[in-house]
Amino acid sequence: MGGGALGGPLTARARTIGPAPVQPGSVGVLGGTFDPVHVGHLAVAEEAREALGLERILFVPAAMPPHKVDRPVSAPSHRFAMVELAIAGNTAFEASRIELDRTGPSYTVDTLERLAPEWRELVLILSAEAFRDLRTWRRPERILELARLAVVPREGYPDASRAFLAEHFPGFEDRAVFLPGPRLWLSASELRERAANGRSLRYLVPDAVATYIGDHALYSDALWRKN
Repeated sequence: MGGGALGGPLTARARTIGPAPVQPGSVGVLGGTFDPVHVGHLAVAEEAREALGLERILFVPAAMPPHKVDRPVSAPSHRFAMVELAIAGNTAFEASRIELDRTGPSYTVDTLERLAPEWRELVLILSAEAFRDLRTWRRPERILELARLAVVPREGYPDASRAFLAEHFPGFEDRAVFLPGPRLWLSASELRERAANGRSLRYLVPDAVATYIGDHALYSDALWRKN
């Protein structure tokens, strides 16, 4: 992975969001299953990029999500292809194969260890839901050492705050910034169910992604429908 010269000075908004702004030349890391990638992912990435003055956003599809070993997941090749289609045209967005090209479960800490030498600062973009699950992740303290967190709200979940870090990760309170939005409610599982039932995904995923899903008959099996 590499960086471009897409960033600029931090905005006034970014300087007010957290206790310490991220450094110029920083990269945002947005990981996930992306099964499928949808407009909520794109909106969150753009909000973090703009608010924090990030030079680039890396979309990192997980090869083997550790928390989804008992659930059906589309082939990595399909999920990566959908990410590439979704971000086409945004020069600040980049799809990364870093987790797809290594064996074993896709642990965030391993990804950050690999990326850290390449960038001035890493900013891991998380939903408030994922932020509150951080204690269950592999080596969470090391994650906080390697990356600043940019936490975005998720409808249906309590807003995140520094108090959580103070309680569970004392000494790391300055390692997170909390963004006020976007407040979009989109669930990949619901999108898969819609596709399985033959319903439209228009305006929920980029048009190119909707076309890809249809062309490859992704989510067409009853496996993706709720009982």
